[in-house]
Amino acid sequence: MIVGARQVGKTTLMTEVFNHVLQTGEKALFLNLDVETDARLFASQEILLDRLRLEFGDKKGYVFIDEIQRKTNAGKFLKGIYDLNTPYKLIVSGSGSLELKEKIHESLAGRKRLFEMYPITFTEFSNFKTGYKYSDRLLDFYRINQETSLRLLREYLNFGGYPRVILSLKQEEKKKIINEIFRSYTEKDIAYFLKVDRIESFELLLRLLAAQTGQIISYANLCRDTHISFPTLKKYLWYAQKTFAIHFAIPYFKNNYKEIIKSPIAYFNDLGLRNALLGIFGNLQEKDYGFVFQNYIMNILLEGSRWSSNTIKFWRTTTGKEVDFIIDKGAQIIPVEVKYSSLTTAEIEKPLGVFLEKYSPDEAIVVNLTLDKKKIFGKTKVYFIPFWKLLNQLS
Repeated sequence: MIVGARQVGKTTLMTEVFNHVLQTGEKALFLNLDVETDARLFASQEILLDRLRLEFGDKKGYVFIDEIQRKTNAGKFLKGIYDLNTPYKLIVSGSGSLELKEKIHESLAGRKRLFEMYPITFTEFSNFKTGYKYSDRLLDFYRINQETSLRLLREYLNFGGYPRVILSLKQEEKKKIINEIFRSYTEKDIAYFLKVDRIESFELLLRLLAAQTGQIISYANLCRDTHISFPTLKKYLWYAQKTFAIHFAIPYFKNNYKEIIKSPIAYFNDLGLRNALLGIFGNLQEKDYGFVFQNYIMNILLEGSRWSSNTIKFWRTTTGKEVDFIIDKGAQIIPVEVKYSSLTTAEIEKPLGVFLEKYSPDEAIVVNLTLDKKKIFGKTKVYFIPFWKLLNQLS
């Protein structure tokens, strides 16, 4: 199963894999529920199986099914086919609304492997913008071409990682595309599939979250500003998360109960969408970059933790001391401080110093634009690293 937000490239990936399978000499069939003739095959399991038997007989075959969220009770439908032990391998894609509406996790428990697709990463963006000339030595490219690397970063922070946005050359066209993506998301995933009737309140909620990047969510303020109840607010936040619009950093405490009851911080999966919600898409001012850069680093940390049990948290005291992110590995923690500036000296600011004295982690990271240096603070190795080195540092 391949799931993700709309327009991140799920169908493109499916098509590439489909063509690869054909090139290896294996048999494959591509079905898209947006195509009427294909959709008719999903009227019943038997009708679909008749089509697959016609295509493959009793031999092995790969069945690619795109836009499966169009099918009512998709999880049960696929489970029934899987449990027949046919020789057919199913490769299925759908939007985040599928997970919500059909509870496909429960239906296919033990029967699936899930792959989540996200917008283009900065690494992928850099490779594309440099014609893939340095794909095997991209870190060297960043280090040698720091001015170009910063220019690429600023472009990425402005426009984000939706493929169609990146491929468009003119800013006005990029703006039309990001607005179209957002409209499609709210109308199809939120209003149509999830039956949210107060779509204007949902959209307002996303705009308020965009304006509060890096700030702890105030449930009371959000309820007041959107004119919705607390249960509805919690539901909308869950929808936004499960449809791949946002993700959360939760507070770090030694007391796990406090982690559950304390408010999180919301970040956006795509920076361009976040900017578009605030009307600054492609037009970030200097004061805006710090917040977007922090969101970008959060996305990098999630990317580095995707195939692990790590969780990304933040630390904040009642007196206002804070560390932007804590990578919680269970037995080990790594604090990460974010600075959108070209540091010249490895100075450890007081809030991070307080955290290091309190918890004595083995290592800490200060992400900035240019400085690459190591410093010892008590028992902790503190790595000052440029933004382009972070993912490599985490691996």
